[in-house]
Amino acid sequence: MNSAILTIDDISSRNTPAIVDYLKEKGITAVLFAVGANVEKFYDEAVYAVQAGMIVGNHSYSHPSFSSISLEQGIAEIEKCEAVLDKLYEDAHVTRQYRPFRFPYGDRGGENEQALQKYLADKGFDKLDDGKITYPWWSENSCNQNIDTFWTFDFEEYRIYLEDSFKIENVWNKMNNRNPAQGAALFGKDNHHFVLLHAHDETEAIIPQYYKKFIDYALENGLTFEKPRFK
Repeated sequence: MNSAILTIDDISSRNTPAIVDYLKEKGITAVLFAVGANVEKFYDEAVYAVQAGMIVGNHSYSHPSFSSISLEQGIAEIEKCEAVLDKLYEDAHVTRQYRPFRFPYGDRGGENEQALQKYLADKGFDKLDDGKITYPWWSENSCNQNIDTFWTFDFEEYRIYLEDSFKIENVWNKMNNRNPAQGAALFGKDNHHFVLLHAHDETEAIIPQYYKKFIDYALENGLTFEKPRFK
């Protein structure tokens, strides 16, 4: 059986409530990684996600590449987003149990990587339980030790609105690729994944309910979504 934890980056957005409603319908609890500035822009939508039982994690305040900024700037990005999320949970009247973190673009900070990992550990950020992930590259890239949440499969559907040559067919092809150059095959034998989608209104404008199309297809092909657990 193939299983996965669903993660969704870049909330909040106009389509966040629709995504959340769909996930609730399917019985899926996702980890939604929030950009602080996006939460401030679409605040009620983010409150809706928290009250619906989704786990909202930190994805920095303004989504920079951490290797292009200083350690102090990186920590400030994390802490500014933390302040937004603490207020979000307070306003939603929901206790904030978990504080996962994901680096924008998966960029762990270059020469500041170890210092940032120490900061995340010292500040008590929560590591998503990756005990079922056995791909060699996961441990080779220290994903099993690092506090931040990386992914094993990225739908890359955001490219649809960024690149004229990237179409929905490219997403289908990637989902069915049994030997990807990066990451791991979505459909295989007893695979476990941290899969990555994005909450982008720009994609929604081109392909309405894109998230539903891709997740439905994954479910139809035997992928089950588990409730996130933390170490």
